[in-house]
Amino acid sequence: MPRLTPPVRGDVIAGISVALVLVPQSLAYAELAGLPAVHGLYAAAAAPIAAALIGSSPYLQTGPVALTSLLTLGALSPLATTGSATFAAYAAVLALLVGVARVLLGLLRWGALAYFMSVPVVTGFTVAAAVLIVAAQLPGLLERPSVSDNPVRAGAEALSRPDLWNPAALLIGLAVIAIVMLGRKLSAMIPWVLIVTVAALAASRTGVIDVATIDAVPGGLPPISLDLPWHAVPELIVPAVLIALVGFAEPASIARKYAAADRQAWSPNREFLGQGLANLAAGIAAGYPAGGSFSRSSLNRLMGARTRWSGAITGVAVFAVLPFADVFSALPTTVLAGLVIVAAISLVEIRPFRDYWRYSRPQFLVAVPTFAATLILAPRVERGLLIGIGLAFAVHLWREMRIDLTTRLDGTTLYVHPEGVLYFASTPMLETRLTALLAEHPAVATVVIDVHRLGRLDLTGLMALRGFAEQARQYDVEVEVHDVPSHARERAHQVLGPVCRIVTTEPD
Repeated sequence: MPRLTPPVRGDVIAGISVALVLVPQSLAYAELAGLPAVHGLYAAAAAPIAAALIGSSPYLQTGPVALTSLLTLGALSPLATTGSATFAAYAAVLALLVGVARVLLGLLRWGALAYFMSVPVVTGFTVAAAVLIVAAQLPGLLERPSVSDNPVRAGAEALSRPDLWNPAALLIGLAVIAIVMLGRKLSAMIPWVLIVTVAALAASRTGVIDVATIDAVPGGLPPISLDLPWHAVPELIVPAVLIALVGFAEPASIARKYAAADRQAWSPNREFLGQGLANLAAGIAAGYPAGGSFSRSSLNRLMGARTRWSGAITGVAVFAVLPFADVFSALPTTVLAGLVIVAAISLVEIRPFRDYWRYSRPQFLVAVPTFAATLILAPRVERGLLIGIGLAFAVHLWREMRIDLTTRLDGTTLYVHPEGVLYFASTPMLETRLTALLAEHPAVATVVIDVHRLGRLDLTGLMALRGFAEQARQYDVEVEVHDVPSHARERAHQVLGPVCRIVTTEPD
């Protein structure tokens, strides 16, 4: 296990500062995930401590986050009633499965998977998820309950009857959003989330405001247990793997960003292990899947964190709050809705869609359908993600199967420049195009095929070129193959040498 250096004063200050923000956020994110609020505290206490044991980044703060919370809701809502004890038990199983997936990926040294997720897919899914998160919070913001499990329908129902809104709840929620967003622009080091939470809690307890509050939050340490509904594992494996991969994108980007800023190395394999241990700990402690938070990690760094101890100190600080968690029972639900909306707004980025339209229409046609599918299929948002992955794979295959040809006729010699990747899936297209060129130019005596622009030339591609050369010979047309890539030259001489001339203008 990598050595954990002793904590410095900045780690203590940063860890406690982050805990002051994490406590109210974890309550809000648990509500978003469909869980009783206290389970967010359980995850917030256990996950940061476990992640600190082996993680790579000294700044990464782990715990409940908005995107993973929405994925948890989507995965579990078909299996149990939100807010129930059964739902919470399934959430713990899901966290354990996410943990196992990430630990295995780390042990297998597959951390590079963090780079493989298609950016347009992640963009489309993340923006749609942000819209769904905001929509899901509208009933709480307006104090207009909804029975729909679809966030879009729930939000639409809440907005459809202004006469049933609670103006006081709406004003409080909007005030929370405004104070946190404007406050962060003034100073990111001030715990605005804590300030609005304490103010609303005090106003609620003293009767200054009279709005709906969250359900009773029991005080005490988390119930450590593995007596869980393991029969649900087959239904949760796919969502767990998706959460393990998609939920890792944020902590990976955080770690990379700060490692580059500090000119330090970071290890995605270690980060997978750290995030895996965090989720295992969250599952054992009756929590739910956790991830890395950009805002809390940024605060951690600003407050002077220098080692992974800051994350462990954050977890210990949350543990210290748990015996007194019942004080949060008076917290208005509109405050939690406002805090979640603030987090979701930061996920909305429209510019990438414009860039895709401008620079790559195929990638635009991946991002937009992923966005739409995620909205339409809510709350099963993981299905929208799977559709996006399928579209990205289809676009990749379409590009790989394309062979672009540029031609030039010089007397009786036809020069052909294929460009792309020549392998088993794209060879039929090349064969068809070359045969068509023979028909278009009946007076041609020589065909020169320059293959230096091909990204790959495997045996199937060489056999296709050989077949064309043999066909051309029947029409008294000679074929020359120029500038075979160095990796394929030896095999090219073996396969093509008997039927055509091979010309190399570059040294081996």
